[in-house]
Amino acid sequence: MNKGTLLSGAALAASLLACDAQKEGTEQAAIQYPTVKTVDTVDVYYGTEVPDPYRWLEDDRSEETGKWVQAQNAITEDYLAQIPFRDKIEERLTEIWNYPKSGAPFKRGDQYFVYRNDGLQNQYVVYTMDELGGEEEVFLDPNKWSDDGTTSLSGLSFSEDGEYAAYSISEAGSDWRTIKIMEVDSRKELEDEVNWAKFSGISWAGDGFYYSAYDAPEKGNKLKGKNEFHKVYYHKLGTPQSEDRLVHEDKEHALRNFYAGTTEDERFVYVAGSEGTSGNNLMVKDLSKPNSEFVTVVDNFENDHSVVGNIGDELLILTTKNAPNKRLVKVSLDNPQEWENVIAEKEQLLEDVSLAGGKMFVSYMQDAATKVYQYSKEGELEKEIELPGIGSAGGFEGSEEDKELFYTFTSFTFPSNIYKYNVETGESELYEASKIDFDADKFETKQVFYTSKDGTKVPMFIVHKKGLELDGSNPTFLYSYGGFDISMTPNFSAARLVWLENGGIYAQPSIRGGGEYGQEWHEGGMKMKKQNVFDDFIAAAEYLIEEGYTSKDKLAISGGSNGGLLVGASMTQRPDLFQVALPAVGVLDMLRYHKFTIGWAWAVEYGDVDDSEEMFRYLYGYSPLHNIEEGVLYPATLVATADHDDRVVPAHSFKFISELQANGAPGNPYLIRIETNAGHGAGKPTSKIIEEWADKYAFTWYNMGVEPELEIEKNIEQL
Repeated sequence: MNKGTLLSGAALAASLLACDAQKEGTEQAAIQYPTVKTVDTVDVYYGTEVPDPYRWLEDDRSEETGKWVQAQNAITEDYLAQIPFRDKIEERLTEIWNYPKSGAPFKRGDQYFVYRNDGLQNQYVVYTMDELGGEEEVFLDPNKWSDDGTTSLSGLSFSEDGEYAAYSISEAGSDWRTIKIMEVDSRKELEDEVNWAKFSGISWAGDGFYYSAYDAPEKGNKLKGKNEFHKVYYHKLGTPQSEDRLVHEDKEHALRNFYAGTTEDERFVYVAGSEGTSGNNLMVKDLSKPNSEFVTVVDNFENDHSVVGNIGDELLILTTKNAPNKRLVKVSLDNPQEWENVIAEKEQLLEDVSLAGGKMFVSYMQDAATKVYQYSKEGELEKEIELPGIGSAGGFEGSEEDKELFYTFTSFTFPSNIYKYNVETGESELYEASKIDFDADKFETKQVFYTSKDGTKVPMFIVHKKGLELDGSNPTFLYSYGGFDISMTPNFSAARLVWLENGGIYAQPSIRGGGEYGQEWHEGGMKMKKQNVFDDFIAAAEYLIEEGYTSKDKLAISGGSNGGLLVGASMTQRPDLFQVALPAVGVLDMLRYHKFTIGWAWAVEYGDVDDSEEMFRYLYGYSPLHNIEEGVLYPATLVATADHDDRVVPAHSFKFISELQANGAPGNPYLIRIETNAGHGAGKPTSKIIEEWADKYAFTWYNMGVEPELEIEKNIEQL
């Protein structure tokens, strides 16, 4: 939130609030929420009437909604401002965040590039150098693109010879992208500009690149209008966007997305089409043959297929077809229906394959942790790459000629370090260590397996200080996602350290709906099995309480996007189980989610009300917005959203908090934090991230009756 703006708003709305500072052993005075109008809007689904009294809040750009946002933010800011340790949390977060951060270097043409942040910069800066360890020069600095750091670099792609770079820009966190081009050596920006790109790559071929875009949205619908008729174009350097060649469209199916990619040698271009977030068809064209046409390799949306690259005439494709845990196959366009295994399916999930240095680097996931192996290009296992421990590794990207590759490794208490890998010897060496001032030896991570409602064993990582007493009194932060084939793996977070160093526990279960155990695990949390996801999460909370880690009064649940749905469903199904709920940018209206922006693409994951009456009943049965009951005491709730979120539109959060404030029993605060000039999360500046975490932790500890013992080593003015 923009504190300057909100403090003035607080003055306007002061009469709406009566909240005393909470101290342990005292009760909060009742919060006087804004009087929010209701409208007589009723939808009828299969004979069932469903009121939607806050439908007007779907118009997020109206003057009336703007006043509602201001009033809600004012109440939230006044509440948070009275928490005595809020500022200290922000100071400690700022202090611990202030260390140099870096990505793995990569080579394009004759130069190396690397992303760096000196500590508190709002956006990472791209640097270039002629040789490893050489003098670095600024290549792109997004911090200069806006005064408040809300304009971000969302993509960067180089032509094969390294002469040109195309990069995409996001404004205020929106999914809309503008693509610009520059000469690498001179840093001269070309006049070329591509607008209205969305859910797009930048894939070079010859003297231009492929990208995906929508038609320009109607005025007023930029952030909420339904995205339809995605198209693939080719942009040739030196020409206006109006002359871009249309490569692919589907005039008969408005609700399909298309992604174009090229192989490293630019011989093949492929277009993957999807009707949602899983399952895609695949068409490939051989650019080395004049006037060649696209050849259909996959003509349905039943499985996932991604092109890894090519070896001569043959494509390497990572697929779930006849392999729920994935396999790598080779395919020739001369006979595109004949697939030959290069790496067969195994018991572990085959997570990723990259071609570099004349080898294949294959990542497997085993109980949510990474294992990496080096294979020959013929599919023969050569060696396992020894990683520093149990955690998450990524990288191993480069060209065919590269003999040195880079990868990163991280875990919950292991900051992201960069390693250099010698392809010929198979040896790794530390290239760049994290410079954070943090003693990992004070903390421990364990992985447990607990039993969900239907008997399924679910893994969960638990992180805390060594020697922590399991007496049920420890503040615990339970976080997960549970959907879209996304795996919850070990990762490092500077923000999380503040929670851990103050005696908190962090718990992260790998619940169904994710991809930790392949397609079966994902499908176990989709559509009519979505309740499994909530059951897994609730069972994780019960396990933590039963095993003495925490108690109901010291348990907070958190999640964003689909994870916001997870929190919303869990808190409405088991309001007795949690003290604090933090649903962020959540999908909370399951009856209308598909009517906004890209929401229709999630129907393959959730199903939608138009599928059948049975599907409507199922969605209606768990939709967080529609399951808030009058007079029930819900956990202390801080909903988070943003005014430029055009992925999960803020109407979800607006309507949910309105229902909660109107019907939830008094005794706990039900607040919403609406960030300005921000979107779904990507590209959010460091300053806003720190403020948001400070508010979440302050709200959580405050409502647990816990005052953290924060030790600030430096004055914030020194940072």
